[in-house]
Amino acid sequence: MSGESCSGEKALFFLVGAAIGAATALLLAPRSGAETRKLIAARAREGADVVAHRSKAMADVASTYLDRGKEALEHGREVLQHQKDQLAAAFEAGKQAYLEEKDKA
Repeated sequence: MSGESCSGEKALFFLVGAAIGAATALLLAPRSGAETRKLIAARAREGADVVAHRSKAMADVASTYLDRGKEALEHGREVLQHQKDQLAAAFEAGKQAYLEEKDKA
């Protein structure tokens, strides 16, 4: 068995166990059905709010890292262009010095 299928089976067993536990809790709950449904709805809304808040926070973090990555890429391009310009200038200076020395001889 590979590691992926083993963890997939574990996740499946966990979900089945959670469903059985939830069903048992609903059947043995000391509240009435209406109260239990209201409680479940309230908890679901709270969970949705938490997920929405965390998703927004993660999107903000991702946006920040994306902006930093773009800045780093642009800086890298500028450095590369500067090095390329310096190399071209050095090549031209060397070529010019060669031609001057050739003309002297």
